[in-house]
Amino acid sequence: MASQDHAAATEIHRVCERFHAAIELIGGRWTGAILRAVFTGQHRFAHIRAAVPGLSDTMLAQRLRTLEEHGVLERRAGASGPAPVEYHLTDKGRELEPVLEAVIAWSHRWIPLPPATAPDSPPAPAPSSGPDSPSAQAPSPAG
Repeated sequence: MASQDHAAATEIHRVCERFHAAIELIGGRWTGAILRAVFTGQHRFAHIRAAVPGLSDTMLAQRLRTLEEHGVLERRAGASGPAPVEYHLTDKGRELEPVLEAVIAWSHRWIPLPPATAPDSPPAPAPSSGPDSPSAQAPSPAG
């Protein structure tokens, strides 16, 4: 009996190919942040780049191209004139919203912010000219 229990406990479940492909697509470096930017209304290349600090033009172009090739984003160019190109979610892309929201919720629970960007961190003290200066007073409860 113990042998059967051990065999069941060590049974290997192969990763579903669809799951693996999906995680590779949306979990690639910068991809989640790019998708988040588009979900929050950033549709132009420069706006997406500005919304994702540290993202290079080359990497953004590659990721946008990949997301377009996989039918997650749609590239829209102006009908006439030099209108800027915009990137919009397709139906397939919009269906990722609950996935991204779940990752956001998980990250808020389990991923600590670096100390300098923590929202509850008090601001650095300003130079004080005495005990009655605003910087010498206790910070407000709102942070």
